[in-house]
Amino acid sequence: MALVAGVDSSTQSCKVVIRDAETGELVREGRASHPDGTEVAPRHWWDALQVAIETAGGLDDVDAVAVGGQQHGMVALDSSGEVVRDALLWNDTRSAQAALDLIDEAGGPAVWAEATGSVPVASFTATKLRWLRDAEPENAAKVAAVALPHDWLTWRLAGYDAGDGGAGLDALVTDRSDASGTGYWSPVTNDYRPDLLELALGHSAELPRVLGPSQGGPQSAVGARRPVLGPGAGDNAAAALALGLRPGDVAVSLGTSGVVSAVCAAPTADASGLVTGFADATGAYLPLACTLNATRVLDAATRMLGVDYTGLSALALQAPAGADGLVLVPYLEGERTPNKPDATGALHGLRLANTTPAHLARAAVEGMLCALADGIDALRAQGVAVERLFLIGGGAKSEAVRRIAPSVFGVDVHVPPSGEYVADGAARQAAWVLSGAEQAPDWTAAAQAEVFQAEPAPRVREQYAAVRELTATRTALGVS
Repeated sequence: MALVAGVDSSTQSCKVVIRDAETGELVREGRASHPDGTEVAPRHWWDALQVAIETAGGLDDVDAVAVGGQQHGMVALDSSGEVVRDALLWNDTRSAQAALDLIDEAGGPAVWAEATGSVPVASFTATKLRWLRDAEPENAAKVAAVALPHDWLTWRLAGYDAGDGGAGLDALVTDRSDASGTGYWSPVTNDYRPDLLELALGHSAELPRVLGPSQGGPQSAVGARRPVLGPGAGDNAAAALALGLRPGDVAVSLGTSGVVSAVCAAPTADASGLVTGFADATGAYLPLACTLNATRVLDAATRMLGVDYTGLSALALQAPAGADGLVLVPYLEGERTPNKPDATGALHGLRLANTTPAHLARAAVEGMLCALADGIDALRAQGVAVERLFLIGGGAKSEAVRRIAPSVFGVDVHVPPSGEYVADGAARQAAWVLSGAEQAPDWTAAAQAEVFQAEPAPRVREQYAAVRELTATRTALGVS
């Protein structure tokens, strides 16, 4: 039996799954935590990966490995391969002004959308490089290569590290999906835009070689069999690969961030910036809308109400749809879609009748879902078909979320079994690389989904739309 490993190096933790390459059956798994923060020393990811591999029983019997990871993070390397400074993560918004500057200097949002499929926001790697150039010019001058988190981990798994005189920088590899989130790679031409990289950083730098969807990279230095390394993928593309999404399918992922993504045969270019025109992990495209605030909204509600997730769910289901007019706008730490990096959250419509724990719990769930429903509408506006909707991620475990989502989204919601979809997608890619076949092996989770239905509740969306632009700007939670 051939085994493959899939890695999910996410914002909060590292997960490793070991699966049968032919059937997809889970053999074993492991995990380890990452430190909190919006900037992290990459060595912590490597250390967590070693722990996760160990708790998963090691890689000595594994034939192929692929790494899925959080997108956009800036890993800047000097000429010897040393990390120049802690990596800025996707949710670090200090580069918001840098994003505006880059858009203006390139000739406007339509120019960026045409060049790369997306309009830069603070999440994108290019904006973080511009921030580095302006805020830390000495560090910027040291940058000889720029990698993304999954690129850097794949490079480390191949046995490369700092101190080799930079000889390993040309061994950096990535894939289309993660490269498409940098702001300097085009999913249309399948090539880098070095002019945009230089506009951001101020000079050229080595960039990872972009591998095809099933193209093997170097061999791993970890594991007795020296397993082949796959190209890896950005987290959303890896999850889509695990689900086996096809055109017409939309996935709503509820993690730290919220993501609405869909597989399309043709690229998109949304000059409004609401939809980012990414590539997927199969050779197609993955337009998506991403919010900064998803399960963190539920986290905040549990803290305010002094309950756990089960208690929050029970409370939310006690209140009526629309929470009797109570609306929570969930921009708790700024927002990416819409692009409001300095916004804060707000509660609107407070009345004596709706000042109960149940109403607040319901408003929190509905606010999170309404923000994602706006993302679904943005995809539709780009001509993306929405025929089947899948709900995944940690937030999908909530009974209240599963039951309220169909009423907010206005469509049936398919909830696959709980799983590590990013790691599973990476494992499926590893099996694809190992097989040498034209298509990935057919062991996806979509067929096992439970379907949730509810009467549409358009009033919930109408209430939210009426107040979402009235967010507070000074407090973490404004009340109006």
